[in-house]
Amino acid sequence: MLYSYLLTRSEFHLQAPSEGRSRDNQYAYSVYLNMLLMVLELSGYRVSRSGSYPMEQLGESNMLSDNKLAKALSSNLDIRDIIAKGETGIEAFDSTLLRIYSMITKSAAYIDYRKKKRPDLADDVQFWSVIINTVIATNPLVLEAARTNENFTLAGFQKGVQMAVATLRDYHDSESTYAQAKKSLNESLEKAYELYHALLLLPLYLTNLEAERIEAAKAKYCPTDEELNPNLKFVNNAFVAAVRDNSDMEEYLKKHPFSWESDYYMLKDILEKIKESETYRNYMAEEDTTFAKDCELWRTLLRTVVFPSDALAEALEQRSVYWNDDLAIMGTFVLKTIKHFATAESHNVNLLPIYKDEEDAKFGPDLFLTAIKERDTYRSYIDKFVNGSSWDPERLAFMDIVILLTAITELLKFPAIPLAVTMNEYVEIANYYSTPRSGQFINGVLFSVANYLKEEGKLMK
Repeated sequence: MLYSYLLTRSEFHLQAPSEGRSRDNQYAYSVYLNMLLMVLELSGYRVSRSGSYPMEQLGESNMLSDNKLAKALSSNLDIRDIIAKGETGIEAFDSTLLRIYSMITKSAAYIDYRKKKRPDLADDVQFWSVIINTVIATNPLVLEAARTNENFTLAGFQKGVQMAVATLRDYHDSESTYAQAKKSLNESLEKAYELYHALLLLPLYLTNLEAERIEAAKAKYCPTDEELNPNLKFVNNAFVAAVRDNSDMEEYLKKHPFSWESDYYMLKDILEKIKESETYRNYMAEEDTTFAKDCELWRTLLRTVVFPSDALAEALEQRSVYWNDDLAIMGTFVLKTIKHFATAESHNVNLLPIYKDEEDAKFGPDLFLTAIKERDTYRSYIDKFVNGSSWDPERLAFMDIVILLTAITELLKFPAIPLAVTMNEYVEIANYYSTPRSGQFINGVLFSVANYLKEEGKLMK
């Protein structure tokens, strides 16, 4: 979930001033900023701190005010910094705003735009790109105002306009990562389920490797008595045989073939550590065994030897970017499955499904999509309790923001999940994924947000 959200991180990336010190380049950059700020002013945002603001007289009747692009642009930290410094020169265009506004609202581009019932960000980007090129940049009044700048050049003006349009369209292009993120989320869940099966198969490959070693020892030139008559309890482990013959495992591998054959050195390293363990020695020393004891052997070996193995961690990292993070939870599921084997009447038990039920299947995508859809609103809750505190909102780790947005989504959109469960889980996530102080920070802000939402009647649990 967190990884997928990071992939959707879309921001305006303002271009830096050109390294070339030519008059054209210097002036182009000022036009570039003015075009972006003009989009804000036409959309009802007061940009200039000095002089008049003609758009103010339109008030709520401003037909350009409700657009997602301007909202996103206004929240950009670089844009905010530029506005705060008040050195943009945007005041030169104040006299043109109402005229430009009138031309925009009468344009064919605007008429087409208004036909859309719910224009999205892509529609806004397309609309403003066309408007800048065909209405604003070509208007004689805008050019006349631009000429009041002593550095004016026509080439610089045209270049600045192109830069502004490119920035808007780059923002739209970055939205394409949204689709990739949703795909990545689904892939991560499917890969986690693959890891569940892969870990269950590890005992099979480890005992096969030991069986091969035993056969090789028998074929030596002068095998010892122990090598000719080895203890076969480990390689004949009944739990391993049950996994090998499990119908759910067979069905899964038909659709999703998987093998540890190429990880010989990983298997060899883990097998050596298993045979050095006290658990293995005690098991091999017992005269008799039972199916339950065979299951318990592998529950213990996986928990104490296999899962903590550096060799396994390296193999998982090479196989999937998700697997080292997934090992803890998938390992828990594997141990639960082995316990289920041990207590079931039949050795052919059902393996865990990828989702518990339909609601479980929808949880991840719904959490992801809602966090993105409501991120501006939820970010305002975060800022409410960060501003004025000892935490600097401008220096917050982005991962902390992601964690808080996701946690607030879970608080508000999933009433069946207890408040304490959400609080504890996201503090743990912060401690694992973010900075040393993140757990404390997440706990404090999330507690304050939860109390505020309760007071507002928005959180009922």
